[in-house]
Amino acid sequence: MNQKLFATNLLKWYKINKRDLPWRDTNDPYKIWLSEIILQQTRVNQGLPYFQRFIEAFPDIKSLAKAKERTVLSLWQGLGYYSRARNLHFSAKMLVEKNNAALPATYQELLKVKGIGKYTAAAIASFAYKEKTPVVDGNVFRVLSRVFGIEKDISSSKGIQETYELAERLMPAQDHDIYNQAIMEFGALHCTPANPKCDECPVSDFCFAKTHHLQKELPFKSKKIKKTTRYFHYLCVRHKNNFLMKERSEKDIWKGLFEIPLREDKRIKKKDELLKEFNEKKIIVDKESEIVKHVLSHQTIFAKFYLIEVPDLKYFNKLQDSFNSVTINKKHLKNLPKPVLISNFLEEYIF
Repeated sequence: MNQKLFATNLLKWYKINKRDLPWRDTNDPYKIWLSEIILQQTRVNQGLPYFQRFIEAFPDIKSLAKAKERTVLSLWQGLGYYSRARNLHFSAKMLVEKNNAALPATYQELLKVKGIGKYTAAAIASFAYKEKTPVVDGNVFRVLSRVFGIEKDISSSKGIQETYELAERLMPAQDHDIYNQAIMEFGALHCTPANPKCDECPVSDFCFAKTHHLQKELPFKSKKIKKTTRYFHYLCVRHKNNFLMKERSEKDIWKGLFEIPLREDKRIKKKDELLKEFNEKKIIVDKESEIVKHVLSHQTIFAKFYLIEVPDLKYFNKLQDSFNSVTINKKHLKNLPKPVLISNFLEEYIF
């Protein structure tokens, strides 16, 4: 009985409280796909302008497939997890080549598209094609574990399986696509990680977590992300309005993005120690930044920037070779895809 009431009450709540979002006003699988890829690891208010810019630049799969990867990464700049953008671009090209520029129309076929996992496949299948399949994201895990008392580790295979089986049983016979939207929205706005609105909750009468005062304990997740700490020294070398930049090609963060020549070490070094490799008569340390802390999901970076003026063109060219970098004129710097850490420095010190 509680399971039937849960779906009914949630749909009523959603009708009153749902946000007006552009990907909810369409059954275009491309737009739904794009929105779900953007919203992975991204809050709605942050992802919305990216979605709008992407749709304006690439209104369909064909236009995305024709774009250069550098252009795609530039539009993605600031969202992080750049492999998402590369997979999106790669898959668009594959769909043009092999599937007449269309996404598959079933959950199982969608899973075969690079970059589309269980959650995204379910979202596209449900919202675009009305397939009766549960869409289970972090919000759904949280809601179901609290309301129905799933005390298993939600990062474990047993916890994931139990949650998916429950999510499938809860699907109503009709409006199951709307129900999927409702439970996700409920987790995002109402049954939030901290300070859930239990006193005005439409399912509080039979919520396990509220009855047992376990809102802070559920969902249970034992795995903690191990973070590494890295120390970056950025050497912003310029000759007049030309700058040295390097494309990251290593299997590491920010692959495919451009950055200032980098020296990584086990600590932040003092200026004299760092710059001893230069012929100091041929360079001018114009500016030196404070240490900047930049937090990623799995890493914390401490970075320091040096703006180095090189009056001698021959020495500038020599440094270009030693850094394995390219020369970029100032007027083209803004259009290069760059990590936010680099963009922030350039905005403050160069533009």
